[in-house]
Amino acid sequence: MTPEEFRIAGHQLVDWIANFRSTLEERPVMTTMGPGSIRALLPPSPPSEPVSMQTMLDELDRVVVPGMTHVQHPGFLGFFPSNATLSSVLGDLASSGLGGLGISWQSCPSLTEVEEVVCDWMRQLVGLSDAWKGTIHDTASTATLVALLCARERATGFTARTGGLQSSPTALVIYASDQAHSSIPKAALLAGYGAHNLRIVSTRGPAYAMTADALDDAMRADIDAGRTPAAVVIAVGATATTAIDPVAELTAAARSHGAWVHVDAALAGSAMLLPECRWMWEGVEGADSLTWNPHKWMGTVLDTSLFYVRDTEELVSVLATDPSYLKSSVDGQVTQYRDWGVSLGRRFRSLKLWFQLGLDGVESIQTRLRRDMANAQWLAATVADTPNWQVLTPVPLQTVCVRHVPTSLAHDADALDAHTLAWAEAVNRAGLTYITASKLDGRWMVRLSVGAEGTERHHLERAWASIRQYAEHA
Repeated sequence: MTPEEFRIAGHQLVDWIANFRSTLEERPVMTTMGPGSIRALLPPSPPSEPVSMQTMLDELDRVVVPGMTHVQHPGFLGFFPSNATLSSVLGDLASSGLGGLGISWQSCPSLTEVEEVVCDWMRQLVGLSDAWKGTIHDTASTATLVALLCARERATGFTARTGGLQSSPTALVIYASDQAHSSIPKAALLAGYGAHNLRIVSTRGPAYAMTADALDDAMRADIDAGRTPAAVVIAVGATATTAIDPVAELTAAARSHGAWVHVDAALAGSAMLLPECRWMWEGVEGADSLTWNPHKWMGTVLDTSLFYVRDTEELVSVLATDPSYLKSSVDGQVTQYRDWGVSLGRRFRSLKLWFQLGLDGVESIQTRLRRDMANAQWLAATVADTPNWQVLTPVPLQTVCVRHVPTSLAHDADALDAHTLAWAEAVNRAGLTYITASKLDGRWMVRLSVGAEGTERHHLERAWASIRQYAEHA
């Protein structure tokens, strides 16, 4: 494809995307396609001759769109918001069009230095001190893995380049609450700690937050047994409940035992754009690392996860790689982001944030976040005021955890679980709204996670009517 052919095809694609977004509300939120049905629409072998761009767009309509659950839909209340503002989509297009290669500063100085500046802009916008330095990973899962690798090396005296974890005289232990994201156990396994050395600290309702006393007890028990506390992962906005751990108290407890402190604010980091929400991570300046995802609620298109550390030398000592073919005369004078993460090469991800901040402006993002939090409060109050409905957890952010408890099922937990799953599935099948079920204290409930870019109050009113219809008449 020549640049001129690209120009013509690109206009067609942008028009198609604009039309798709403008008609999104008319589509069912959840795909109705079954397993294997998308594959069956595709030919068994690739085309030998080129086809027209219009043919490709027709194939998007025929094959791809029917197989999507539309997380940009205003009726999407599932998982967490996974917005993709069109301003950031343009940044993603610019990144792909430029085709920059980020394997060293010299391979693309602008990639490195724009990322440095944009990460610092985001630091300022969420109220962090200038002690923090940031980079952009694909997801918080990767950022958490990097944090636990750093914690492992600090706890072992930086033995990775000698005997490694196997040379540690004691087992290293990680601590997280029972509300922690599934990426934390996965990172613990990948970093070599082993499942037996992950301590899931129980939380207590109604806030479902880890307490400093419970953490301290768990760490002391491990020390008494000859094990070494290596890391504590603090949840600010846990996935199932948006529970908020007390950062300052937990950090103090972790520090008293020499453990690395990592703050997982994947969703809630967006709320820190609002000064009135920063109480949620009070004490964060005492942590060693933190991560949050602009590609969730803030709206930057995937994959854009911010990772900050207070000691970049410690980070680089763990992750640095220095092949001879990447050496240059500026080594030692510049940031080499390949030494800040797992991958060698990297995309020009910062353009997505740069475009969104520039084209939308910070104030419009803040206005939308406040809208979503107000709508979540309205929804919580509406649910709580409805007979046989329960709001199960506090609503500090934008997720409301609910359960419908018919009088006939109030004392039959298994039947109530089956009822919850049935009405949640019925709501999703109806197509107006998408919700997700999750377990709380071992029993099923439903999460209503407000925050899609297009979701206004009338969409929530419609969603609530649909939810009541399928739950109360199941």
